Formats: sequence, structure tokens, C-alpha cells
Amino acid sequence: MGDFIQSILTFLTDLGYFGVALGLMIEIIPSEIVLAYAGYLVSQGHINFVGAVIAGVIGGTIAQIFVYWIGAYGGRPFLKKYGKYIFIHEKHIDIAENWFNKYGSGVIFTARFIPVVRHAISIPAGITKMSLKKFTLYTTLAIIPWSILFVALGDQLSSNWKNVNEFAKPYIQPAMIIAIGLIVLYFIYKMFHYRRINKF
Repeated sequence: MGDFIQSILTFLTDLGYFGVALGLMIEIIPSEIVLAYAGYLVSQGHINFVGAVIAGVIGGTIAQIFVYWIGAYGGRPFLKKYGKYIFIHEKHIDIAENWFNKYGSGVIFTARFIPVVRHAISIPAGITKMSLKKFTLYTTLAIIPWSILFVALGDQLSSNWKNVNEFAKPYIQPAMIIAIGLIVLYFIYKMFHYRRINKF
């Protein structure tokens, strides 16, 4: 792990729960790394598990609301120019928009468990002016299990928390498959519902 990232994490340690939330809000470090480090702090007795998860959910949700606002008020041109600074590139925006347009607002929840579109899905939600209340609800519901998983893994791994991505694979891959399955089922439901309406 780079010295820069380690120095940021060390700085956040002194801020406790606020540091965990802030680490997720600024989006400089991947959320799974910040949450795993929070789990490590739990294992060392610096913070408790429930507090770490709550801080993770708050920070992660605020980060995505920020991306939503960028989509709503800056639009695609702004994101094409400055998105790279929050690790969102044009190809991510294209994929996220296609998913959102095809599967609807419900994809805000399921896409959180799928690489590539996980962060970028907030952009089309903002561009289309999706209800902020509904967006926040779906986002929060998805971030809760994500935060619990990585804080728990970080706690379990303790000083080996840096290897969290390797240990997370057996959990993330099934979650991704289930999420894709739910998206497909939702799409099928919408297709049959649309056909039924058109019959009358």
C-alpha cells in the first residue's frame, strides 16, 4: 500500500468515527480500504463495531449524494472534464447511464454491489433528477451491508487488514451474482407489466 494512502489513514485514525466518515466522503481511497481499516481500529479497541458501521454508512451515503448533485447540476460535460478526479471516467458514465435507462431507479440499490457501475450509478440518477429521498434510501440500504462486511473483515483480519480484497472475494462474487439476477428479474417484470398495460 502506498505511503500516501497510509499517511491519510493514519491521519484519519486520530479523528475516530468522524475520520471513518470523512475517509469515505472524500473518495480519495476506495471505500473497502477505509472500511477495512476501520475494522482494524475496532480490533485494536480504538472504536467500536457499531459506531464504525454507522460512520461508514453516513460517509458513504454523503459521498454518493455529492456525486448525485454533480450529475444534477454539472451534468455529463462537467463529469467528462472533472470526473477523473473522483475516479469516474467517461466509460463508467456510459455504462451507468445505460443501466439506469434500461432498468430504472431500482438499479441504484443493486448496482452498488457490481464493479465499474457501483460509484458511477449515482450520476444518471442526478442527471435525470431522480427523487433525492428515494435515491438516498436506496443508497443507504445498499451501503449498510457493504459497510458491515468490510468492517467485520477488517476486524477479523486485524493487522492483516490490507489483504481485505482477497478475503472479500467469496462474499462479493455471490452478492454480485444475486444483484445481477435481481436486475434481470426486475427488467422481466417491467417488460411483462408494460405488455399487460398495452393490451388494454
